[in-house]
Amino acid sequence: MNKGFVLHQTERLSEIVPPAKPLDHLALCGKQYDIALQLRGETIDYAMLNRRVGQLACWLQEQGLAAGNRIATWLPKTETACLMPLAAARAGLVHVPVNPLLKHAQVAHILSDSGAKCLISNSSRLKSLGEGDVPVGCVLHDEKAVMEARKAIRRPLGASDADPDALVAILYTSGSTGRPKGVMLSHANLWLGAVSVAGYLGLERADQTLCVLPLSFDYGQNQLLSTWYAGGCCVPLDYLTARDVIKACARHEITTLAAVPPLWVQLAEQTWPDEASAPLKRLTNSGGALTPKLVKGLRAIFSGADIYAMYGLTEAFRSTYLDPALIDENPVSMGKAIPFAEIMVVNDSGKRASADEEGELVHAGPLVAQGYWQDPARTAERFKPAPEFSEFGGMAVWSGDRVHRDSDGLLYFVGRRDAMIKSSGNRISPAEIEGIVLDGGLAAEAVALGIADERLGHEIVLYVRPQSGQLLDMEQLTQVLKSELPNFMVPHRIIRLEAFPKNPNGKLDRTALKKMAEEQVA
Repeated sequence: MNKGFVLHQTERLSEIVPPAKPLDHLALCGKQYDIALQLRGETIDYAMLNRRVGQLACWLQEQGLAAGNRIATWLPKTETACLMPLAAARAGLVHVPVNPLLKHAQVAHILSDSGAKCLISNSSRLKSLGEGDVPVGCVLHDEKAVMEARKAIRRPLGASDADPDALVAILYTSGSTGRPKGVMLSHANLWLGAVSVAGYLGLERADQTLCVLPLSFDYGQNQLLSTWYAGGCCVPLDYLTARDVIKACARHEITTLAAVPPLWVQLAEQTWPDEASAPLKRLTNSGGALTPKLVKGLRAIFSGADIYAMYGLTEAFRSTYLDPALIDENPVSMGKAIPFAEIMVVNDSGKRASADEEGELVHAGPLVAQGYWQDPARTAERFKPAPEFSEFGGMAVWSGDRVHRDSDGLLYFVGRRDAMIKSSGNRISPAEIEGIVLDGGLAAEAVALGIADERLGHEIVLYVRPQSGQLLDMEQLTQVLKSELPNFMVPHRIIRLEAFPKNPNGKLDRTALKKMAEEQVA
């Protein structure tokens, strides 16, 4: 928790921040025999959840890991993937969840950068790792073996007394340049994030949350944590089609469904039977903006559900949400600050922006992360002292996102300063895509761009220029990209150019390329 917050707290703040607890205490929030986790073929109540978290934590300690060591998981939504955020916390370790869609090159970077001492995954994923992908000192564990060992433990670890300010997780997120960077999160960051979301969504013991988002994604992980804080039940789902989501909603009488815009578009195109739509009380969206058309479509299907439009960034977890009562009249608004967050719009002079004046969104308060793992340079760029007019003070996240606030206090997104691509709810670094092409000698120059797309958020367009005097094998290039990148990062269009436009400084002119791509779509 922000050390300076208590000193800066005033009556002007709309919410009082409660004391944070060790993250593993979430396993104690529900009633003993209430259902906490509904897995494929097994139901786990809160008493069982707490015991299994303790068993897994005990197994981790038996591996000879020291306090603060990093433990990585690269798994679909299995029991181990769901329990590890709490088990690692109870064992005094730092959890590093890896998106199961990533392939060996991205996993290798995360393992190396985090200094992970062990990786738990399934056999097929472990076999996909090549020579040099696993750093020295990192031990690989097959999840099946871990599960068997966990079951044999008779004396599980009890609830921890960890310092809420201690590091407990590193979530990797892409930047506009370079490889993914690890966002450092404390027990307090995650605990208060759970308290905040459970509060403004009105989650209760009777709620059933369908967890369709990756658990390596802060939005996805919070589905578990906020539901458990409220004493509700989580139903993890790895789905292939939108119909799978609808069937699960009906089968489990789901009351809470979170998704990103591309999935909402798919879901809105389907026919929903009453048994699937009627139990839903709330729909939540982040990872991209809803459109008026999509809001209208969701409202037609889920007339009895509240629709929550939200905005967030991993560096501060979540920043804003829109009161569902306002979404029909303000479908593109980001809303206002969530509980425990102070959201400021800072103009180019460093002052508080006036109504309708564009500025940078700056987030202060106890949800602000601890910076980027072992990356002081990029930490200094994003994590800077809060503006003088801040009520919370302390360190703030300067998002780089341009927004404005209307006379009613509602925030609206204007644009991004960086070149980040957001496609299918994923933040994608153009440099990662470009690196595959350039490092492999497949082209002389490469630029990846995101072009606005109603279904995807961004369509990924890749421009390439062949090596001088060489032919460019487009089929080979496509195959390499598919083999080296997760599906959501594979470009949707590849365009060959004989020469790239340059700016006055001799750099590739991304603005000109983006305009070319947009004109082709038009």
